[in-house]
Amino acid sequence: MEPVRKRPPQLPWPLNIYQTAIGKKYVMAITGIGLLGYVVVHMIGNLHLYEGPYQVHAYAEALRDLGGHLAPRTFLLWVMRLGLLGMFVAHIHSAWSLTRISHKADSAYVGTRTYTAANFASRTMRWTGPIILLYVLFHLADLTWGWVDDDWVRGDPYHNVYSSMSAVPIALIYIVANIAVAVHIFHGAWSMFQSLGINNPKYNSLRRGFAQGLAGLILVGNLSFPLAVQFGLIDEDNRADPIGFTHDVIDADVDHSEGGGD
Repeated sequence: MEPVRKRPPQLPWPLNIYQTAIGKKYVMAITGIGLLGYVVVHMIGNLHLYEGPYQVHAYAEALRDLGGHLAPRTFLLWVMRLGLLGMFVAHIHSAWSLTRISHKADSAYVGTRTYTAANFASRTMRWTGPIILLYVLFHLADLTWGWVDDDWVRGDPYHNVYSSMSAVPIALIYIVANIAVAVHIFHGAWSMFQSLGINNPKYNSLRRGFAQGLAGLILVGNLSFPLAVQFGLIDEDNRADPIGFTHDVIDADVDHSEGGGD
């Protein structure tokens, strides 16, 4: 005789919606949309690498100064970071919870689940998810915290990207990880419509085209950075210090405003 499983205590509305499989699917889909938006914006921002160190530094400073004089420096940036972290945690927890529910259903009906109709991306979600989690931690340790590269310089993202991705093993990590990201995004962009109840055979071809196009765009964009560094398209030849350059420009503007210019 199987032991009786106690029903977990019910949370108050609307939190109790998350205790259902449908609620978890909605959370995973909605947070997935938010994370996809971040990945696209992050990739577009990184395209400043092709403009040079000054543009990259100006972009980084613009992020720190979001809100202008209406908010303390980096305040809104930290708000976005915490929101992104919350979405990331909720996405992982909902995916893990749904996997547990699926495993329990499989154990109750042994032999009924097959992967005949599943595509490559859906079969590898259980692998690409952990790979992406490890990649995010490595990416932060490498370019944000400076724990990987001994030549890391605080406040100089252009140099840090070049210095890190100049090493072939590091470049390979970014290449492999971003392939996993693209595979995960393809399946996620495809399945999120179904999770939100948008599943009509008339639009399935559009869904697949959207998922393929988005995943392909992000893959090409993100792979271009380590490859561009390795092939010398992004380098530090004749490069000056962008931080010092910025300060020089500010000092010059002050001199002009005080009548000290030519």
